[in-house]
Amino acid sequence: MTDEIWARDEIESPCVKLCVIQPEARICVGCYRSMDEIGSWSSMTPEARREVMAVLPERAKLLALRRGGRKARLKSR
Repeated sequence: MTDEIWARDEIESPCVKLCVIQPEARICVGCYRSMDEIGSWSSMTPEARREVMAVLPERAKLLALRRGGRKARLKSR
């Protein structure tokens, strides 16, 4: 028996298993991917996944600006 059976190429993923979609930005608050990106992740090329991962830090800033809970939501109306 060889270790080749257990060798496999894992798909790179920014997932942190905190899967909640922020309704206004429509991105996951855990990994910052869109629902479309999450849904097509396993069929994307490694290059396409890396392109998405490169923009995730900028998306994180979008959610940081929107935080504030109920008080912030009421203030924005």
